Amino acid sequence: MDWCHYRFHSRWDLDAAPAAVFAALANGDDYPRWWPQVREVRRIDERSGAARFRSLVPYDLRVTVSEAHQDPADGVLEIGFSGDLEGWARWTVLPHGTGTRALFEQEVVARKPLLRRLALPGRPVFRANHALMMRSGRRGLRAHLAARPAGPASPPAGPASPPSGGHTV
Repeated sequence: MDWCHYRFHSRWDLDAAPAAVFAALANGDDYPRWWPQVREVRRIDERSGAARFRSLVPYDLRVTVSEAHQDPADGVLEIGFSGDLEGWARWTVLPHGTGTRALFEQEVVARKPLLRRLALPGRPVFRANHALMMRSGRRGLRAHLAARPAGPASPPAGPASPPSGGHTV
């Protein structure tokens, strides 16, 4: 087993229309406004950006994020990571009851030297840190969506930004 390899899954049930959830998740520039652990997002071009994450564990993760797939009709957003994490993350946004279910999947390999050195003893802490980050992201997105004016969702803008860690990180 590669102790530096991680797979994460999360499910966020949200009281908002799928189009609004998709638009919020597709707008990577806004992640720092609603997801506390996404500390910084800087656009590189129309399909990529640089992001910095930090949760309870006192280290920053820096990644370059590249849009791999964005399909509003199917509700799929997928990005690739390089840098401190290498891999991918995917959101699948689906109608669920009167709201939306956002499914998060992530598969990454830790490349940051400190994370690699601490891979075996730190793995439970890293996984718990990621779970905390995902819960915080879900709360932040709920509040962000609730604060938006009612009406049609604005079209997605820019590359999908990583959630680090369901969220993914």
